[in-house]
Amino acid sequence: MEVDRQYSIALAGLKNGHHEFRFEVGKNLFDAFGSAEIKDGDCRVEVDMERSEAMLMLDIRITGHVVVACDRCLEDCRIPIDFESTLPVRFSEQEHEYDGEELWLVPGEEEVDLAQYIYESIVLSLPYQRVHPDGECDPDMLKRFRIVSDEEFASIEAEAEAGNAELREGEWAKLAALRDRMTEEEAAGGKPAETETTKD
Repeated sequence: MEVDRQYSIALAGLKNGHHEFRFEVGKNLFDAFGSAEIKDGDCRVEVDMERSEAMLMLDIRITGHVVVACDRCLEDCRIPIDFESTLPVRFSEQEHEYDGEELWLVPGEEEVDLAQYIYESIVLSLPYQRVHPDGECDPDMLKRFRIVSDEEFASIEAEAEAGNAELREGEWAKLAALRDRMTEEEAAGGKPAETETTKD
């Protein structure tokens, strides 16, 4: 991946002890990972690294913002990013897959690639609901995707019920008449109740 080296820490010649690194994250990182959510961004990555013979301990902080589609109006929306984590990097002769919690390097490997870790950390730090602050959504888009309030929904539901009641009224009247007739028949000892007839 072309962006790998932009977010890598070179280990060759790096002595044991404390070291600091800074990276700027932009659209190229999100494009490289084929992000469908993040359209753009401007983030700063600060890495405080403690190196020893056995491992590296990276304290990572990511701050800035990314641009995503607003869940309410679908227009571009800036979401702030503020992420902090510690990433252990261990050395092993055996190859290990990155598990999201720690990295593994073969002794003598010359750099630590943080591109995937930075990308995943930004994605995971996004809030579940991504919306503009109140009053900043595109009013035209809100009209198209207007959300019905609870009161409006209750009113619509009541009108629908009233309409259905009118449609069913004729059927209910027939059933009520049938019930009354059967009750009269039972009272008369099972004999059919007399009904009025009209001659044409």
